Amino acid sequence: MEQLPGADTVFLSLETPNAPAHVGGLTILDTSESPDFSFEKLLATIDERIRLEPRFTRKLRELPLGFDRPYLVDDPDFDVRRHVHRIAAPTPGGLRELAELASYLHSRALDRDRPLWELWFIEGVEGGRCAMLMKSHHCLMDGMAGANLGELLCDLQPDPPPRAPAPDNRPDQARSYGDLEIGLRAAIHLAQSPGKMLGFGARMLRQTGGMLMASRNEGAPPLPMFVPATRFNGEVGPRRAFSCASVSLDDVKAVKNRFGVTINDVMLALTGAALRTYLETRDELPDQSLVAVVAVSKRSAGDDEIGNQVTMVPCVWATDEPDPVERLLQIHRNAKISKDLSANYDADMTVGLGESMPPGLASLLMRTAGADTMTTFAPGNVVVSNVRGTPVPLYVAGARIETMYPLSLLAPSQRLNITVVSYMGKVDVGFVVDADAMDDVWCLAEEVPKALRVLLVAAGRDERRERDVA
Repeated sequence: MEQLPGADTVFLSLETPNAPAHVGGLTILDTSESPDFSFEKLLATIDERIRLEPRFTRKLRELPLGFDRPYLVDDPDFDVRRHVHRIAAPTPGGLRELAELASYLHSRALDRDRPLWELWFIEGVEGGRCAMLMKSHHCLMDGMAGANLGELLCDLQPDPPPRAPAPDNRPDQARSYGDLEIGLRAAIHLAQSPGKMLGFGARMLRQTGGMLMASRNEGAPPLPMFVPATRFNGEVGPRRAFSCASVSLDDVKAVKNRFGVTINDVMLALTGAALRTYLETRDELPDQSLVAVVAVSKRSAGDDEIGNQVTMVPCVWATDEPDPVERLLQIHRNAKISKDLSANYDADMTVGLGESMPPGLASLLMRTAGADTMTTFAPGNVVVSNVRGTPVPLYVAGARIETMYPLSLLAPSQRLNITVVSYMGKVDVGFVVDADAMDDVWCLAEEVPKALRVLLVAAGRDERRERDVA
């Protein structure tokens, strides 16, 4: 039995009927190296591995009216077949058909009466392949923890030795609470909430003011006081659209090394160029730069605990700069100062909201506040996350993972999310958008390799050697 900490609880509170708060990934599998691969083998593998992480066999126990943070309790009826489903991709099973299916499946909220995850096994993928779409609620883990979970489910070889079973005496199983104790804990936390909310508000004002002053002193653009209006900001609808692209990690590193920036800077430049082109061709590009909300992990080295340890850092995206190289250099400077200021002041809205406000009150706020108010909780136009994967091939139930396209949630007031994952010499980019906000989400994905080609030419690379995978 485990009471969710504030950082995890806030993702339950932020969830609305039109904006479910789960994340996921579309994984394409090559089964040619595993002739005995089957749905039943995959099911057995997942059943064995998922039990090694207790959170995935536990369900929510929410308190009446959301007076206190919910608990995760063991599900006595846990059955992996209630979470793993089988479906076929639309003919001919190409990437666009897979993305269309993923869009539909990703828009469906998870069942809160069961452990908060599900997996869809997708057959009929072109080339004799298959795919998986896994969804898990963001209250269970952040992006880095998701990568760790992927390592739990996957292997480094097609036929691995058996793994040790989960111990029966895990420390988190040793403590449980009765109804009376849960009620007393809720009463204490509720009585402490007003003081915590006032303290949190004062800390946010003090630290945000300090961050703004420090950014000016550093000679960089101040942290954004407001966010320019775009079609990507407003009330979020229930439908989702998804597109994806892949580029060569070596080419991204070539740009990084030539201009003395980071891989994150290059990916911000590529995705920002995609948004700039999309808006500019529709005569909707604001004069002021868009603002990216960059997810920054707070995990220390070697920390593989499941849960959320991430903060959001606003970064001026330099989309008002027409020159792609100058835009990249501005992004590098802006991102560095934003990250340094965040590390020094750590005004973390997510943790503070979850620790100070009862979940019921936070949920009511999310459901009644307008889009302008919601911008406070994600102060930017688009959330951009970058998750480091593995450079070596992974296998699940004997099938080799070819590609991992990420899908994430839409933050309040933000109709677009961009998530980046590196794997096996590629960088895979996933765009999740409110389907009513865009006429063609693939316009964004197609611009990513084009933007990389431009930077490669500027870096002195022969364009014919460019190895982007569209």
